[in-house]
Amino acid sequence: MMGWTLGRYFFFRYVTITIWFFLGLLALVFLIDFTELSGRTTGLPGFTYGTAVAISGLRMPMIMLQTVPFVGLFSAMATLVSLNRRYELVIARSAGVSAWQFLLPCCIGALLFGLVSVGLINPLAAHAFSLSEQIETQLRSGKSNTVSADAAPWIRQKTSAGDTIIGARAILNQGLEMSDAVFFVLDQQGNIVERKDAARAYLRDGYWELQDVKTFRNGIIQPAASDRVPTNLKPEFVQERLARPETIPFYDLPGKIEVARSFGLKANAFAMQFDSLVALPFLLVAMTLIAATVSMRFARMGQSATMILGGVVAGFLLYVVSVLVKAFGVAGFVPTAIAAWVPVVVAMFFGVTFLLYKEDG
Repeated sequence: MMGWTLGRYFFFRYVTITIWFFLGLLALVFLIDFTELSGRTTGLPGFTYGTAVAISGLRMPMIMLQTVPFVGLFSAMATLVSLNRRYELVIARSAGVSAWQFLLPCCIGALLFGLVSVGLINPLAAHAFSLSEQIETQLRSGKSNTVSADAAPWIRQKTSAGDTIIGARAILNQGLEMSDAVFFVLDQQGNIVERKDAARAYLRDGYWELQDVKTFRNGIIQPAASDRVPTNLKPEFVQERLARPETIPFYDLPGKIEVARSFGLKANAFAMQFDSLVALPFLLVAMTLIAATVSMRFARMGQSATMILGGVVAGFLLYVVSVLVKAFGVAGFVPTAIAAWVPVVVAMFFGVTFLLYKEDG
């Protein structure tokens, strides 16, 4: 059995390389996002490079959370490649250490990396991204009241007085607040009788609270500091329709799903996000096993650029399949739990089968 000292050495080698990969990718992504954001907002009143740095910095945890599977794959590959370059795996194998034993520390490290991503980075990312949206919205506020069709989902509420179509430039506070909101009030015949443009709209109990409002009716514009639009929409419905699942912390998702379903909503997007986060640590273990299928050739035949490329392609395909199956889960074609776990189970079976074939014949 592999000694504790050797296992700890492999484990800390994996952790060190993972941290360096994560920080290096963080710096690269920050520079790209900061450059792109500065290009889009340079001409806005009140723009400063300090504001752009703050917005990009707050968005980093959310963006990095999307790269975690790739960080897990590349760090595992880099760890095994570095061990092979120094012939450390060759020596360990000649001493009777099997592939399963020297992969165990890496798998434990990947599992812990996934747990940290879900338990710490995800809540931080949700709160930081929400704050970055508020700062960017304040920077853009008042530039234009035009709402593009793809800026945010449009919703239609029905009341006894008639229907109202609601849109906004940006959705904030997990769907309960809107920036540069537009309310089209319809009569019983479905004709637009009134339009209200509001700098801010807040969902309250039984009404929308509008601030800095301009009301257009019969060709007359009536500005007002505040206004109200009656509604029977519940916060859970609005959140399920408008909020991005990524902006809700992992610990809040079960409660949101339960309450939304109590109102008869499917909440597939929230459920898919929750199940995907639960499966993320095991997805990283699967990525480690895929990296191991590449590294086994290194120990015997030397490092091959073709095999490295094969590992990268295999990891990328696994990620693409995960995203595709996740879309099926959100659409309700398959249960969200199955959509989250099938790619993980398939990848693990592939990795284990390959290693069994190579190690045990």
